[in-house]
Amino acid sequence: MALEALIFDMDGTMADTEEAHRQAFNAAFLEHGLFWDWNRKQYTELLLVSGGKERIAAYVESLRVKDGEKAKLLQLAASIHRTKTRIYNELITEGRVPLRPGVARLVRETHAAGRKLAIASTTSAANVTQLISSALGEDAYHWFGAIVCGDHVSNKKPAPDIYELALAELRLSAPQCVAFEDSANGLRAAQAVGLYTVITPTFWTEGQDLAGADLRLRDLGDPESPLDAAGQALVGGPCLGLAQLERLHRAAALAGS
Repeated sequence: MALEALIFDMDGTMADTEEAHRQAFNAAFLEHGLFWDWNRKQYTELLLVSGGKERIAAYVESLRVKDGEKAKLLQLAASIHRTKTRIYNELITEGRVPLRPGVARLVRETHAAGRKLAIASTTSAANVTQLISSALGEDAYHWFGAIVCGDHVSNKKPAPDIYELALAELRLSAPQCVAFEDSANGLRAAQAVGLYTVITPTFWTEGQDLAGADLRLRDLGDPESPLDAAGQALVGGPCLGLAQLERLHRAAALAGS
């Protein structure tokens, strides 16, 4: 079946946003009078929980405090997360979170070719809008035929809900699409609906169980920042472009038929 759409996760996949998220969480904690400080190791572990509000709640549950205090902190989770989102968007506006190599190139190439684009991310809709507009231009938001976020579904990744909704909004089936992810939760969600999945792990996710991905690369590559030797051997060139992706997608479909 022909390749009709590319579906991107946002955090870690389109941009290595996690350090900005970590900084925004810590700044939000201070604004709320909480002296929590998530270091890089701790945040790496918390990333196994999908969703910012859920991440805060999981952290609160781990604290050794009385049940009454824990209940109060859990009630604050949504408010803390709103503050964190505001701070994160300020960092995006300041240009502190560039897209990963090859993402802008492949998105523009796909749009120019008349193929569909979508985003399936557990981050908030506000975060998605801000990053796309800042990194790709104000009009780029309209290139995406579906933008599905964590607050649009009942269950976040690794549940398949986000991808099921994205496919429904695109009016396409899984064999017509390719998903781009960076984490184990994202990979499991994409696999659950039968999507061909390209994994580009980051510092935060490279130690996760990413077995079973159809294609694993360091990043997507750019002419000025080509793939490493192993990636070029897999892709057949210095970058993953639409033509290379179509060939790999078609070969996988034929192998599975």
